[in-house]
Amino acid sequence: MASTTSPPRIVPSVLPADFSRLGEECRLLERAGVDRIQWDVMDGVFVPNMTMGPDVIASVRPLVDLGFEAHLMVMEPDRMLRHWVDAGCETVIVHAEATPHLHRTLDAVRELGARAGVAVNPATPLSAVEHVLDLVDLLLVMTVNPGWGGQSYLSSMEPKIAAARELIGRTGREIELEVDGGIGRGTIADAARAGATTFCAGSALFRERGRLAEEVDALRALAADAAPGSGQDPQPENPGREAA
Repeated sequence: MASTTSPPRIVPSVLPADFSRLGEECRLLERAGVDRIQWDVMDGVFVPNMTMGPDVIASVRPLVDLGFEAHLMVMEPDRMLRHWVDAGCETVIVHAEATPHLHRTLDAVRELGARAGVAVNPATPLSAVEHVLDLVDLLLVMTVNPGWGGQSYLSSMEPKIAAARELIGRTGREIELEVDGGIGRGTIADAARAGATTFCAGSALFRERGRLAEEVDALRALAADAAPGSGQDPQPENPGREAA
């Protein structure tokens, strides 16, 4: 496995946030020291849930200085790519399963001036993205099946995370390896040990609104200690597989 040198990034999803006070929730996350915010965009077709549109994201953009990433769990994302970039998302992640012309879609994201990310569902092999990594700034390995927050982490994805790390290493490019789903104190070390460097946490953070900064620091420390080459072998503070 190629070594990882990037410090762990904690990227909360706002899916579990109180949408009636979304701007305030994002300010709380910024004060807690997160690295950026993920917006889970769902269309009710690709996944069995519906969430926010670009106008919602744009309304929050002036309130925080954090970077935004749009995780597009939508079919045919090409039609609205510009809307997410115009809303203030510096990174746009599309699913390999959602577009028949993935190369074209990723190229379109980059032409809009955004970082291009590609996500793969648990059952999707890495071969689906192997030949587009020259266009990718971020590879997202889903550790749950997308559509709902609060699901349990799929530890069976750890060999896939490790394989993704090796695949990235062979490209010689700086590509972020993100994981999303069930990430919390009981699971983040295992994902980091497999090679992930960016961690999307949702429910595990929002359950701790009163001590968000402490929780962010704890997750970052657990990931850093478990990263390949750290020389550490930490034990999770909350044994078991914790939902995100």
